[in-house]
Amino acid sequence: MTAIFIWVFPILLLLAVPVAFAMIGTSGIVLLLDGKSLAVIAQRLYTPTQSFPMLAIPFFILAGSLMMSGRFGEHLVNFAKLLVGRFKGGMCHVSVVGSVVFGGVSGSAVADASALGNALIPVQKQNGYPAGFAAAVNSASSTISVLIPPSIPLILYSLVSSTSIIDLFVAGIIPGILLGVGMLALTWFAALRRGFPAARVEGGWKKWKAEIKHALPALLMPVFVIGTLRFGVATPTEVSVMAVAYGLVIGILVYRDLNWAAIRSALLETGVMTGAVMAIIMASSIIQWLLTMEQVPQHLTHWVTGSLSEPWMVILAMNIIMLIVGTFLDLPAAMLLLGPLFAGIAVSIGLDPVQLGLMMVVNLAIGLYTPPIGTTLYISSGIANISVGSVVKELIPFYLLALGVLALISYVPAMTIY
Repeated sequence: MTAIFIWVFPILLLLAVPVAFAMIGTSGIVLLLDGKSLAVIAQRLYTPTQSFPMLAIPFFILAGSLMMSGRFGEHLVNFAKLLVGRFKGGMCHVSVVGSVVFGGVSGSAVADASALGNALIPVQKQNGYPAGFAAAVNSASSTISVLIPPSIPLILYSLVSSTSIIDLFVAGIIPGILLGVGMLALTWFAALRRGFPAARVEGGWKKWKAEIKHALPALLMPVFVIGTLRFGVATPTEVSVMAVAYGLVIGILVYRDLNWAAIRSALLETGVMTGAVMAIIMASSIIQWLLTMEQVPQHLTHWVTGSLSEPWMVILAMNIIMLIVGTFLDLPAAMLLLGPLFAGIAVSIGLDPVQLGLMMVVNLAIGLYTPPIGTTLYISSGIANISVGSVVKELIPFYLLALGVLALISYVPAMTIY
């Protein structure tokens, strides 16, 4: 069955079949050729939907959608501009800082790339920044969102590996900040070398106070999530519901620009995004069941540990596999497929599951701005109205930075274990 899956699934992807349907189609072919009933597919599709912790995904998505309604995003951009706009390459610095802040609200790189890209890339082009560079910064920096709590990919990894969401959220903060600082440094050096302008900042202390006041709710969101989880006030699912209430209170009582139309739009957006994620989760459960029946995780663990004598070599092999898979599959699908397989290998070499989770997220996040699938890459190049090839040339330093951070996470446990 494994051999059939290895051949059929890539062929369906090459035929442009959506990932979830490709998984279901492959499973159906495998079951038919093995003489089993297709009723198994319906049973396995239903099973993962009955997980209570899974409710955290739509509620965190809804919380982010509610908080990004109205003028909230505009206040975040203005705050980032006041903070870093005065430096050379200021408007691109705003993209990076904005991604760190947006990550604490949305937890989604795609939402980040779209929201910040539409707000900043046209302005950056007007101020003399090359369209390719502006799109490169936006596509790379938006992936910081998948590390800053509440991160949807970290929630998915927690579900497939039975790892503590609290530990994953806390562990993602340092790598996320490290990526952000590194991207700020790359942007600054590029600005010095290529003469990018600083962003004009107007207003004194009164302006600062006003923007800090408006941006504070977003800055407090990750603090609220981590604090509530860390001190055992509520479960992750309960915290996600509290985050929705937090977004409603901020939008209705603080900014006073959250109306019924905005709430309806947020609900629709949440439904679409949740449907896409859940379709992959449901389809992947069939693949996971088939692989478990074939004892693929156990065989893979024995083969890897028998073929590679040193743990560092096993970690390197896992990273290479994840980098390759991440360029062809969307992050959620790759996470759900590889997570159960690599969890057993990690245990066999003494790799902490939290460290593996951060390795997987950073690895697969690189795929978000790498051809041929790169979601944030295509979003950013589309907004900038420039070819993908022109953006990829500008992305080379960002690839090197991400690989450097990945190496630290992989071989320095202190980066992710507290």
